[in-house]
Amino acid sequence: MRTIWIQLQKWAAFVKFSHTIFALPFALASMAVAARDQRGWPGWRLFTLILLAMVCARTCAMAFNRIVDRKLDALNPRTAQRHLPTGQITLAGAWTLCAASAAGFVAASYCINPLCFYLSPVALLVICSYSLTKRVTDFTHFFLGAALALAPLGAWIAVTGGFDLFPTRDGSLSLRHSALLPLLLSFAVVFWLVGFDLIYALQDYEFDRRHGLRSLVVRWGVDNALRASLLSHLVMWLVLALFGLLARFWLAYLVGLVVIAGCLLLEHWLARKRSLKWIHVSFFRMNAVISMVFLTITLAEVVFPRFRFHLP
Repeated sequence: MRTIWIQLQKWAAFVKFSHTIFALPFALASMAVAARDQRGWPGWRLFTLILLAMVCARTCAMAFNRIVDRKLDALNPRTAQRHLPTGQITLAGAWTLCAASAAGFVAASYCINPLCFYLSPVALLVICSYSLTKRVTDFTHFFLGAALALAPLGAWIAVTGGFDLFPTRDGSLSLRHSALLPLLLSFAVVFWLVGFDLIYALQDYEFDRRHGLRSLVVRWGVDNALRASLLSHLVMWLVLALFGLLARFWLAYLVGLVVIAGCLLLEHWLARKRSLKWIHVSFFRMNAVISMVFLTITLAEVVFPRFRFHLP
């Protein structure tokens, strides 16, 4: 039993399973708001399938990332002790995990609804292709943001079966008011990710420059990258505020926005210390708190609608 547990810990560390906490709360928040506007709690079956799809998709993407970056990881002192460079996990084992998690994601999508199933290969292509972008573009952070932004979109489609469209006077189709919510949430996730990925990329600034890897940190330098990170997080916060307004959230959400703003400011204060230790605190703890606070306040607003703000 102890051997099995050790193996599970090793594979979880290989794909950084604990980092699932970053995107998952946004997906669950999207699910909750979509369910509120549909028929209420979507049921444990759908909840479990969404959870399974999220975990499988992220595991597939992370395993693929580790595979394609294994040679670079071996050269980088910060990553040289990862599982593939040190032989703790074989390349065949990594490919097996990647393929199995991709199959699990497609299977979960099939069980959710037809649209999720049809879109599942596209989602896999997007989330895996990020790993290659730092070789061809400086804007790799936005590709990673787009990959994570699929989480709230996917959860919304899982509950609603699609986006609610209605005809306008000229006969064209437009999005209903509620269908803007997952788009706004995905937009916020993109800029949230860009902001903290710029901070994370500071650790490899010199290595990336020497080995021809591309990022906005390499392109703009450390100081400008930190300014861009702060601007990205400002955009993210403003979009979250708009999301709350359109969702008719009120007191709990306002309090949560203040907490999120405080976490973002603290994150940037820590990032400017330029210390590996503080970057880890900034990247992991602050962003985990942000995502969990957002999920908590969204659930509070959904569960207690009597305190909901009403638009005129």
